[in-house]
Amino acid sequence: MEIFLGKIKNFYAHIPAIIVELEENLKIGDKIVVKKKNGEERFKQVVESMEIERKKIQEAKAGSEVAILVIGKAKKDDLVYKIIE
Repeated sequence: MEIFLGKIKNFYAHIPAIIVELEENLKIGDKIVVKKKNGEERFKQVVESMEIERKKIQEAKAGSEVAILVIGKAKKDDLVYKIIE
């Protein structure tokens, strides 16, 4: 099952990281999937590093704008989902 987390507000290829305003809570160790707007999957990964205003965090609440280190390429307005197994 997948729960919508939010749209990517920005992607920084040189880090690489995505910026997302969360619609649901997220914590280190959660699995996520990044998809194109058409639903095509870009990549899946476990969240290993997350920051708010350049401070590392272990978890973030819905409504927070977070930076998540990612393993693949993404684009602004791609969709991020939390995978619940």
